[in-house]
Amino acid sequence: MQAAAAPIRHDTKAWKAQVWTSFGLAATLCATGLAWLPGQDLDRAFMVMGYVFCLSTAFALSKYVRDNEARRTDTPMWGLVVWGGFALAMSLTAWGLWRMEVNPTYKAYLGVSWLFLISTVFTLAKTLRDAHEAALAEARREGVSMRAAQQVE
Repeated sequence: MQAAAAPIRHDTKAWKAQVWTSFGLAATLCATGLAWLPGQDLDRAFMVMGYVFCLSTAFALSKYVRDNEARRTDTPMWGLVVWGGFALAMSLTAWGLWRMEVNPTYKAYLGVSWLFLISTVFTLAKTLRDAHEAALAEARREGVSMRAAQQVE
């Protein structure tokens, strides 16, 4: 007699909608703040690059942490690159935001929307990875079920 397979957990549609809505809202708030950023073009360009750098390094860090959750699969140097890149992106963007000569309220808006974006990146990355792993588990289970059915015939 075969043991019952553990159920494969899936995120609800409501959770997925909330995650994507939060990420979209955070990206929109950041884009709006950066588009209307007063000051010099160089400041705007620096902040856009900083936000994009933070966004990409947050996704890379999320993947690195998840890949190495159960056992180390990446080299220590890659860990240093990923963590260092994230720290550098966050600190340089914070420094650029701090030194910009704009209204403190505007800085606060940019800072909060930036941190909102980074937090939603981690949630989005986890949600996407969970969906991928659930799809793999279903494919494996389906493959096992098809092999078992073929052996019975």
